[in-house]
Amino acid sequence: MLPPTCRLLLSHPAHFISLGFGTGLAPHAPGTAGTLAAWLLYPLLRTPISDFVFLALLASFFVAGVIAAERTGRALGVPDHGAIVWDEIVAFWLVLFFTPAGLLWQSVAFVLFRFFDIVKPQPIRWADSRIKGGLGVMLDDVIAAGYAILALALLVRFSG
Repeated sequence: MLPPTCRLLLSHPAHFISLGFGTGLAPHAPGTAGTLAAWLLYPLLRTPISDFVFLALLASFFVAGVIAAERTGRALGVPDHGAIVWDEIVAFWLVLFFTPAGLLWQSVAFVLFRFFDIVKPQPIRWADSRIKGGLGVMLDDVIAAGYAILALALLVRFSG
C-alpha cells in the first residue's frame, strides 16, 4: 500500500503543486529535493519573461502556495508536513532571481538558502512557530530567502 502522501499527489491539483510535482515525496530531505527541482526548473521559467513579469509570477505562486499548502496540510493532518515543498521552490526561485550568473554563485545560493531554511534564525523561527496554515508554511521560507539574498549580496560585495 502506498503512503498517504503518494496517494494524495495526484488526487487534486493543489496537492500536486504543494508536494512540488512529487519532489516532496523524496524519502530523505524532501525540502532539499524541492530546492533542487527549483534550481533545475528556474532557467525554463525565467528565460522567456521580463523581470517584472517574473516577480509578479512569483507573487502569484506565493498566493497559490498559501492555498495549496493549506489544503494539503489539512488532507495530511499536519499543517506543515515535510512533503510540502512548494514553499522551498518559490522561495529559491526568488533567491536565484537575485543570484549572479554562474554555477558557482548558484551553488553558494543553494547552500545559503538551505542553511537558513534548516537553522531558522529569528525571525524565521518566530514565523514558523506563530503563523499557522498555508501562510505560515510559505512565509518562513520567504524570510529564509531574504536571509540568503542578503548573505549572497554581502559575499558578492566583499569577494571582489
